[in-house]
Amino acid sequence: MRIAVTGSSGLIGTALVRSLREDGHQVVRLVRRPPRGEEEVQWDPKRQWVDTAGLRGCEAVVHLAGAGVGDHRWTDAYKKEIRDSRVLGTAAIAEAVASLDVPPRVLVSGSAVGYYGDTGERAVDESAPPGHGFLADLCQEWEEAAAAAQEAGVRTVFTRTGLVISSEGGAWGRLFPLFKLGLGGRMGSGRQYWSFIALHDHIAALRHILDTADLSGPVNLTAPTPVTNREMTTAMGRVLRRPTPFSVPAPALRLALGEMSGDVLGSVRALPRRLLDSAFSFTYPHVDEALRAALTSG
Repeated sequence: MRIAVTGSSGLIGTALVRSLREDGHQVVRLVRRPPRGEEEVQWDPKRQWVDTAGLRGCEAVVHLAGAGVGDHRWTDAYKKEIRDSRVLGTAAIAEAVASLDVPPRVLVSGSAVGYYGDTGERAVDESAPPGHGFLADLCQEWEEAAAAAQEAGVRTVFTRTGLVISSEGGAWGRLFPLFKLGLGGRMGSGRQYWSFIALHDHIAALRHILDTADLSGPVNLTAPTPVTNREMTTAMGRVLRRPTPFSVPAPALRLALGEMSGDVLGSVRALPRRLLDSAFSFTYPHVDEALRAALTSG
């Protein structure tokens, strides 16, 4: 199968491209610079331009690109960059897909469990309404930006991703070194839920979505057993065999992170109902297993 991927140099994109190529699929990487070979296609999400010639013959497109939510403090300028990178980029990909004489069978477009806002202790699945706040509003716009592909009859899936556990990057790429030094601890009250997923299961879920013709719309990419921040902290200490004596009070997080602290202190207890209903099987459904898998593969 010929598959196009945006965001292919990121944590998830790198792992997905490797998995697809190992199984003999032809992967076309969308890049912002001039292409360096036949397996690269240029695009410019800010200008909403895609070299559609390079997408011809693709049976699937996986759109993962977007500025990192946790890479910088949420100034007004950076919030605009986060939004534009997702909304404009998704619109560009969806319109490019829709313009093809023979469009791909499926567009898998990234999203996040931030869609649900702060759910407290309430468990939510894909049937839950959107929440409130910057991330929830962003996720709604992000998903709506794919309308052109849906209107063209392309099966479109929105992967509402949780916190991906990996030692290779993302949030855990920063957390593991701290906890290994014995400097880890809970954040705020520790009662907020963290919906996690092992990188291995995330890639397997993406592959499952590509192959499952009756899956469309939102799909939560989270393990079936979300845990609180306190439980996650305890698990990190247990797996790494390190003490976790520290805690960061909520006021300190708000002072250090500004508006982004709401994402750290907020609670999202998301469940992967649609994955489970489609017979997907998690390899690492529990947090200790996911943490050990990340350390083994890193």
